[in-house]
Amino acid sequence: MKATPPQRRRGPRVAVLALVLCSLLVPLAILFDHASSSGDDVTTDERRRQVVLPSIDRVVRRDPVIRLPVGGGVRQDAPKKISNGSSGVLPQPKQIDRRPSPSSTKPKVLPVPRTEPPKAVMEPNRQEVANDRKRRDRGAKADEVENAKACQLEFGSYCLWSTEHKVMMKDSIVKKLKDQLFVARSYYPSIAKLEGQEALSQEMKQNIQDHERILSASAVDADLPSFINKRILEMEHTIARAKSCTVDCHNVDKKLLQILDMTEDEAHFHMKQSAFLYNLGAQTLPKTHHCFSMRLTLEYFKSSSLNSDVSSAHKFNTPNHKHYVILSKNVLAASVVINSTVINSKDPGNNVFHILTDAQNFYGMKYWFARNSYKKSALHVINYEETILEKLPKHSMREMYLPEEFRVLIRDTEQLTEKARMEYLSLFSHSHFFIPEIFKDLKKVIVLDDDVVIQRDLSFLWNLNMGDKVNGAVQFCGVRLGQVRNLLGKTKYDPKSCAWMSGVNVINLEKWRKHKVTENYLQLLKQVKRTDEASLRAAAFPLSLLSFRHLIYPLDVNLTLSGLGYDYGIEQEVAWSYASLHYNGNMKPWLELGIPDYRKYWRRYLTREDQFMDECNVNP
Repeated sequence: MKATPPQRRRGPRVAVLALVLCSLLVPLAILFDHASSSGDDVTTDERRRQVVLPSIDRVVRRDPVIRLPVGGGVRQDAPKKISNGSSGVLPQPKQIDRRPSPSSTKPKVLPVPRTEPPKAVMEPNRQEVANDRKRRDRGAKADEVENAKACQLEFGSYCLWSTEHKVMMKDSIVKKLKDQLFVARSYYPSIAKLEGQEALSQEMKQNIQDHERILSASAVDADLPSFINKRILEMEHTIARAKSCTVDCHNVDKKLLQILDMTEDEAHFHMKQSAFLYNLGAQTLPKTHHCFSMRLTLEYFKSSSLNSDVSSAHKFNTPNHKHYVILSKNVLAASVVINSTVINSKDPGNNVFHILTDAQNFYGMKYWFARNSYKKSALHVINYEETILEKLPKHSMREMYLPEEFRVLIRDTEQLTEKARMEYLSLFSHSHFFIPEIFKDLKKVIVLDDDVVIQRDLSFLWNLNMGDKVNGAVQFCGVRLGQVRNLLGKTKYDPKSCAWMSGVNVINLEKWRKHKVTENYLQLLKQVKRTDEASLRAAAFPLSLLSFRHLIYPLDVNLTLSGLGYDYGIEQEVAWSYASLHYNGNMKPWLELGIPDYRKYWRRYLTREDQFMDECNVNP
């Protein structure tokens, strides 16, 4: 009997076929649905760069350059400039076109109001763009002023000097290399994390290293390598490929901010270094001047028979002559003060100059003024330290101090926007308070700082009737005693009294002794906490102001023009109109840091054709 074959079951076949068909149809349905909604939804990358607030009228687009607060908006009446350099505005809310594309069947955003015709919108926008550009320019200038004030507060006149000597980058190729390097560094971390972009990541890393090597070499060698254009093109191609990749713009922006912060920190570090070197150069005697002083000292001991004080010694203690007192450690600076005073004096033979200096410069000063004549004016060089030891043996401060200068930042808080300006206030040092003890036979002297240039005859100062006042000085009402009350202690004073300036001061020694100014100064000095020399010198500010409270006779403001050691904005006509010029500040005229436009007033009275000056290369 023949066996019948088994019947095949068709059920499983149909089920498998149905599953395969469903697996094909479902993805197609999803793709069609996604395509139909693409006109209404933004892509994932676009959604990262756009912040939509609950109100449809407030939309902010993330911009690579313009950084806006998170969650903030832009008002419709405040259009912003596009960062790519072209003129334009950010889209106004009513101009944003969110109408669905023809392929859309399911709109997912709210309808927008009807857009006005383009001509009606473009005309007012041009005016808004122009107004916005002006506002931005004013804002940039305001930011620049604020940055300058902050710099002056921290670094003083260095900021003024660095601004005047700022070197702009003229090499466009180097600038382009740096720009490319910043952009590549900002994209590299994001590219390195992408799968399948290992080759691009390695290429970008290599280009970054090449750019760094080229820039490092350019700091030493001004000639760039011949293949520089090839490197620039390769970097441009790499950056373009990186921008075409889908990356998180927030990470790129964050990296750019990190690079910006690092660059600002590095710039501030270099600024601190440069400011330190600037102050060191301002406080250090130039090598040529040091050579000159040492040569004079050596020649003095070689010519021990040289003595010029004998012929005019009878004038030194005669009150009938016009006595000038100068405290200086700089031979040429003291020489310019004396030379300028004598040349502009109507009666130079009646002038007596007393130069107080320290032991180190005493012999050089003595030799210089012995071999140079100043129109029959008497010159008396005094060793301050030896004189104090002789006349005040119990006094502990025997070191000679030059006039002290204090940088003062003056804030005007009465205005709606706080304003500030920087000034240098020069005052008497501790050594000035012993002038009456050194010149006990004199009744009146004029004290000159060694950074002063005299341009007129000063005879009229000797005819002043100062009444019961002691110190004739130019007042500086930019600072009043009430503004520095935290430095003056509990001593009584008039808070509305103005500060005063040293430079050219008429001192009535008789009234000084009558009011016991030196004794009062020593009493105030005992109340000052002195830990080191710096604190002692800083104490000169309150002590000078308090010692002469109610004893200042205000001189004509046109007597002395101050600020030639830090202020770049003084016109030539203004400088010539004053009787004297004061180079208060760090930029003294004998330093390389000195302001070039003001050096001519000082060099005009500088002695020329001197053997030692030529040997030490003092003459510029």
